[in-house]
Amino acid sequence: MTRTLSHDDPLEGLPSRAKIAELILGGRPPRDTYVGWQYYRTHHGLLLPAPEISLQQWQMIPEGRKADYDLYRQLTNANLPLQNTPMHEQVGKLIRRRLRGNTMKQDDPTRAGVMVSGWGNYGKTASVCSAGAVFETQWLELHSYLNPGALPGARDLHAPVVYVSTPVTATPKSLCASILGFFRAPTRKSATLPELVRHVSDSLHDHGVKALILDDISRLRMHRADDQDVLDLMRAFMSLDVTLILTGVNISGIGLLREAKWNKKTRQWEMPPLESTRIHGLEITQTEHRFELIEIERFRYTTPGQIQAFINHLSGIEQHVRLLNAKEGMLTGGTMPEYLLRRTDGVVGLLGRLLEDGSQEAMESGKELIDESLLDEIVLRRDEPEQPPDEPVIPVGPPAVGKKTTQAKRPRNTVFDDHGPAARAGT
Repeated sequence: MTRTLSHDDPLEGLPSRAKIAELILGGRPPRDTYVGWQYYRTHHGLLLPAPEISLQQWQMIPEGRKADYDLYRQLTNANLPLQNTPMHEQVGKLIRRRLRGNTMKQDDPTRAGVMVSGWGNYGKTASVCSAGAVFETQWLELHSYLNPGALPGARDLHAPVVYVSTPVTATPKSLCASILGFFRAPTRKSATLPELVRHVSDSLHDHGVKALILDDISRLRMHRADDQDVLDLMRAFMSLDVTLILTGVNISGIGLLREAKWNKKTRQWEMPPLESTRIHGLEITQTEHRFELIEIERFRYTTPGQIQAFINHLSGIEQHVRLLNAKEGMLTGGTMPEYLLRRTDGVVGLLGRLLEDGSQEAMESGKELIDESLLDEIVLRRDEPEQPPDEPVIPVGPPAVGKKTTQAKRPRNTVFDDHGPAARAGT
């Protein structure tokens, strides 16, 4: 893994101390603003890793330069790049297909959307934002970075992609404010909902928005009237020549697509018939009709293809990690793949965190190598990470007044996370 450099300076290309400090301490604007999204789009994945040198070469470096190199190694190991995993590619392929088709439609008044669901640390936001950034770059290049729909003489920002996090206490007004906040557009506190909706509609059109990413959509709970109104507003945005891309945890189980059931045999979400369908002969809900749901899974280790995908992912990380005693096969050889899968259950976010922490421990201890004994000392928040359920967890509405409720016995594998209790059975 470590190559021997032929030139005299093994640290040729290493940034100066001031540049390293700027990379570490430099402010990054929030992604849910135009400036922040553009920073993400133009900078994500571009961090150059520290040069690879041997322990002998490191020992010959002057102390000051050695400190700079070690600091840059820490920065490199803390920013493992997004790998092109099968799950990531699946999300990107669907988003590319949907955006490509929607941007070419001329007569259809409604644009179909995408929902990306998965448990925590599964890489939902990273995959969606990466796909959105690639689309925006291609769209800007196609139109020479000009808004093809802009009025002559207008100087509105051209923003093909808007990224917004769903408000914690979502209402139609707060959602509108969040979208307008992406452009830092001024709003009046006394503005009525129709005025805000009109303002959002004008902003999406004037800025040439083609994709609206709404993250953390699982904050919505369908037993709340405000949240139902927010969902109705989202569907209304789909008639504005904008593709909605929603991401969240357990989307199928929170009621956005009705109370879906997980079929263990087909590994698909199945929608039960509506009561109204049996009574009135109505079609499926507008939400289910207008969105395509994709469920991000963790790495699996059953078929040869799944095993190879996991090995490839580890190989990509191995090439990025900078440790002085690192060797080829550090993460992919021997029983290390099985060990890493067992510790993280194939959850990509937990895997990245374990290896990032392991890299820090390897540097601090002087071992400069990741192995199983070193990783045994790293404690993950969940050593038994959450898994997709056999059936989704359906939140229930508030109990009726005057009725006593009995607390259901909590399953043995119930996990408590930042979003509250959720029983998740292994597959």
